[in-house]
Amino acid sequence: MPNFHSPDLGSAPDSPFARDDTGKLVRRMYWLDMGDRSVVLAMIQGIGIALTADEKRAHLVDIGRDHLTDQVCTQEILPPE
Repeated sequence: MPNFHSPDLGSAPDSPFARDDTGKLVRRMYWLDMGDRSVVLAMIQGIGIALTADEKRAHLVDIGRDHLTDQVCTQEILPPE
């Protein structure tokens, strides 16, 4: 099972990350109506900023935008010790 973000629907009932009891994205058209650039900005500077890299990756795959993974899930390069 993918690691999808589970928003608190009590405090954010209209979350675009909300899923039904079967795990299907409720507001799928919210994401499908966006262009690629808008999805990237939403995930790195907007509503998706608090998601983990795994949650972002799973969400992008679910909405058919897995080609944006490199732009959204930047890898942190650590300096040598």
